[in-house]
Order: sequence, then C-alpha cells, then structure tokens
Amino acid sequence: MSLAALTPVRPSAPVVAPVAPTLSPESDAPQRRLRAVPEGTEPRGFALYVGIDEEGAAAAGTDLGEIVQALKRALADIAPGAETYAAVALAPAGAGGRDVDVVRLALQDPAALAKHRQSAPAATAPEPRGGVVIDISRKRVLLDGDTAPLTYKEFELLQFLVLREGRTIDRSEIIATLWGDVDDEETPNERTIDVHVRRLRSKLGAYEDIVRTVRGAGYRFDRHADVTIRYASTPSPDVF
Repeated sequence: MSLAALTPVRPSAPVVAPVAPTLSPESDAPQRRLRAVPEGTEPRGFALYVGIDEEGAAAAGTDLGEIVQALKRALADIAPGAETYAAVALAPAGAGGRDVDVVRLALQDPAALAKHRQSAPAATAPEPRGGVVIDISRKRVLLDGDTAPLTYKEFELLQFLVLREGRTIDRSEIIATLWGDVDDEETPNERTIDVHVRRLRSKLGAYEDIVRTVRGAGYRFDRHADVTIRYASTPSPDVF
C-alpha cells in the first residue's frame, strides 16, 4: 500500500505545473517558480506523491500515519496558513511497478494517466450493449450503451452510494459529505436529498432500482447482474 499527501486543487483545473529554478533580483540564491501554467489559470496548491509501502515504512522505524503527520508538521512550520489533505493509494496485492508510479495512477495524476494510456495496448474491450455501466474513472453512466444525462451532482450522489455498496447511507451523511463545503444557505435538507434521488432514479430509467430506499434509514446501492462498475484502480479511501 502506498501513500500520497495531497494539498487540494480545484477540480475544474487539474493542471500539473512543473517548477524550475530562477534567480531573484535581490539575491543570487536560486528560487523556484512555476512554469507552463496555462493562461487564465492560477496555482492553488500542489500534490506531493510519496511512494512507500507499509513494509518500507516499518523498516525505517515508522508507519504511514506518522509520515503523514510529520509532513503536515513540516508544512505548518513553512507555511502556517496552508491546508493539507492526505489519501492512501491502494493497488491490488502483488501488483508490480514503482510505488510512486502506482500512487500517481491511483490518485489520477494527469501526466501519469497520459503516459499510461500511451503505453496501453491499442485493443480495448467493447462496451457492453446491455445493462448499466457506471464508469467511475470517466464520470459517466451508460444505460444499454447510451450515456445517461446525469448532472455532476447526480453522478456524485450515485458514485457515493456505489463506493459504499451494500451499506445503507442515511440522508445526513450524504448531506455532510456531498454538500459539506458549501454555505449554510445552500446546504440541502433531508427532503431535498429525496428530490435529488428521485431525479437520479428517473434518469436511470428501467434500472432505477439499483438505488434502493431503505424505509426510515436512507438509501443503498444494490448491484444487479447487469451492472458493471469500472474503476481507474482500486478505490482509495480518505484517511488520516
């Protein structure tokens, strides 16, 4: 299992901007500046991918959680106002490759994904002609081969339930997770969640019962034999 410590960046601008040294007019000491930043965008943070598994951490006399905390403490000393976010990148047991490359792929680093696509075999499996395909990596749902017209929030809601397959999720948890970063005035109530679910179901058509109501408890995703879920890699849980 590998670890990546992340500082959040806006989902609307998934830009990887390498840094290069430059000289300050006041000093001969080299400083770092961002380059290749597209016009109309601005840096909002960065991602630091750390490739190390539990065995490697143990050999160094530490563990993944302690490494994360140490990095957070170091950043707090350098830039006290910076916000941090950490996630663990999971890979199938026995998967080969360099740890840091596994981390970059699992956490959807654009440069790593582009390199992976270039090296992947040209032949791909055909799309299923029937049933439901919930494609987490491409953020889309196919119904009998046609793309369902889900909004961003509707897909987020479906994905939230899919990643917790078989578990009943109450409305308050959905609100706290999917709307936890919005102003109080925009935060929906539990009745509004019911409306979102009804709209999602209506767009799932004949497959609406994959999102099941558990009376008095909440909602649950039920996978059928004709449902396919595609991940970019093993889902990586948020921890630390």
